[in-house]
Amino acid sequence: MGPMIREFDGRALYAALDARRRTEGLSWPGAATAIWDMAPMLNATRDARGLANHPISASTLHSLAKRGGTTCQHALFFIRWLDRTPESFLVGVGLDAGSPLPACGPDRRPRWDLKALHAGLNEARASRGATWAQTAQDLRCQPSQLTGLKTARFATDMGLAMRITQWVGRPAADFVDAARW
Repeated sequence: MGPMIREFDGRALYAALDARRRTEGLSWPGAATAIWDMAPMLNATRDARGLANHPISASTLHSLAKRGGTTCQHALFFIRWLDRTPESFLVGVGLDAGSPLPACGPDRRPRWDLKALHAGLNEARASRGATWAQTAQDLRCQPSQLTGLKTARFATDMGLAMRITQWVGRPAADFVDAARW
């Protein structure tokens, strides 16, 4: 039997975003812009180099409310804007849970290091003598969702990422970098 795993509450994240948006007198497009504009130097550098930039949109925020979930990378944008930790959005956990995300100035944004997440998971799995299939059963996903983290280019589901960190017994911040992408 593994550790107790709490669910990531995407609707609580949306409610926190809505509360901050209202406090600042922003529309949803305005909130999306404020979130995206936390890394203005990075955005400008990527634009100048012709690199793909995918700004946060109001529809991305609304999707969080409808689906109750989001990608792990989008979630970090939102959590950064709220100055919270990923763990503070686990069901039944307090606001002070978890470790702070890495500090990101205007030239960086927090991003999950999915290869490191895979490595941490693989190490914990091996130390428990568990197969990928057994681990996937514990984490309520398919084995390919776990093994695929090793080569994933962009993101996985935030709920799965947070189930993994709990199963591994490490804070999400251990797997997040102050990145330039």
